[in-house]
Amino acid sequence: MARPSQSARWLMHLILSAVVAWSLLAPGTAVWAMSDKTLMKGSRGEDVYELQDRLKFLGLYRGAVDGVFGWNTYWSVRSFQSGHGFSATGQVDDRTRRALLEATKAYKPRHHSSTHVAGGMGKFSANDIKLMANAVYGEARGEPLIGQVAVAAVILNRLDDPRFPKSIPAIIFQPGAFTAVSDGQIWLTPKPEARKAVMDAIQGWDPTDGAVYYFNPATATSKWIWSRPQIKKIGKHIFCR
Repeated sequence: MARPSQSARWLMHLILSAVVAWSLLAPGTAVWAMSDKTLMKGSRGEDVYELQDRLKFLGLYRGAVDGVFGWNTYWSVRSFQSGHGFSATGQVDDRTRRALLEATKAYKPRHHSSTHVAGGMGKFSANDIKLMANAVYGEARGEPLIGQVAVAAVILNRLDDPRFPKSIPAIIFQPGAFTAVSDGQIWLTPKPEARKAVMDAIQGWDPTDGAVYYFNPATATSKWIWSRPQIKKIGKHIFCR
């Protein structure tokens, strides 16, 4: 039998390549676009974007698909790992990646330009973040990081609650809302930890479990604040609904 000509072999190669490409993109076939690097809290970029998208597809992730591996992503990964009998490390290693691929076969990968990655700020302006850091520092600068994150989380929780104003400045400067505003400590220069606390809260860490109020039981005299349903105590503050 005569050997195929070079042009014939090239045509066969193109046809085979097309068949392989079609099989990879066929409905019901999962295609993993992520790299094989381990993802963890603090990771950023397209890999995290797809991770969040797949977790959202499974109903395990409710935060912004922003390409930033924050606390929301961390707890979603842990939930996925626990549900599959893995050690809940919160890190996406090769085993977790393969399991996620298997669990999201019906997911359709999308390309997300890196210009869409929000870098953790999302809908918050630089002024919002600065103002929140001032509030956190004024309200909780003597608290450990988790206590400062908790105060930032309360501000964000109020943003999602219809009982409160609809912007960060309006929430912080709502009359009587924060002691730091009343006594002027809102204008102190915050230390870097206060900004870190704000960014951790923006990226999904809410140690208060949804609180919209807090108070210091050693100094609070308001009967109303004591009447609020309490969730937990973090540092010197009690957080409540």
